Amino acid sequence: MEKKTYTAIVLAAGKGTRMGGDVHKQYLLLNGKPVLYYSLKALEDSRVDHIVLVTGESEIDYCQKEIIEKYGFQKVKKVVAGGAERYHSVFCGLQAAEGADYVLVHDGARPFVENAILERCMEAVEKYHACVVGMPVKDTIKIVDEQGFAVNTPPRNLVWNVQTPQCFSYPLILDAYSKMIEEEKQGKQMSVTDDAMVLETFSQHQVKLIEGSYENIKITTPEDLLVAEIFCKQRQ
Repeated sequence: MEKKTYTAIVLAAGKGTRMGGDVHKQYLLLNGKPVLYYSLKALEDSRVDHIVLVTGESEIDYCQKEIIEKYGFQKVKKVVAGGAERYHSVFCGLQAAEGADYVLVHDGARPFVENAILERCMEAVEKYHACVVGMPVKDTIKIVDEQGFAVNTPPRNLVWNVQTPQCFSYPLILDAYSKMIEEEKQGKQMSVTDDAMVLETFSQHQVKLIEGSYENIKITTPEDLLVAEIFCKQRQ
């Protein structure tokens, strides 16, 4: 059987406004190394074949010299500029991933993705062609109306927090994104928050949720960085 090729698209183009300060969250130091380092290291040490890093246009040289070359990442084949919104950046990454059989879209600000998670992704995506990492919620969730009143309480066992990687057959997700970008060009407002939502909206294909880890957090606020430092110490 011919080996399938996997390309990871790592998103590091966000400004991280909720973090505050001048340094983007993916470049903040965590135990002496940039947050982005840990995501790239996990992918570098996995069965993933290639990595496409999507970052801000003004940060391409910095990433190339201060992260990729400094830490010797061999699988990062392309560093490309992202777009105004997350989904624009993913589309830029998809265009740069031409030739892949499967893609794994991962947030560069999630430093604790583990090889076990990546293996589950790669196994599931070959079976289902679309899968997303997540974990069941621990809290009760309320659906509210526009005035903030509770209107529904979904069964907790059916509600998951979605994480990354989000993994897809390359032709499948590229087609869905292409359709969305085309509709946007025609003036339609887009309000998608993850890649699975793009597939759900612009194709009939179902997305399988697979287990990630409660430690697979996204560093978004200063509190997240404190938690991440604790996880780092535990792993040492």
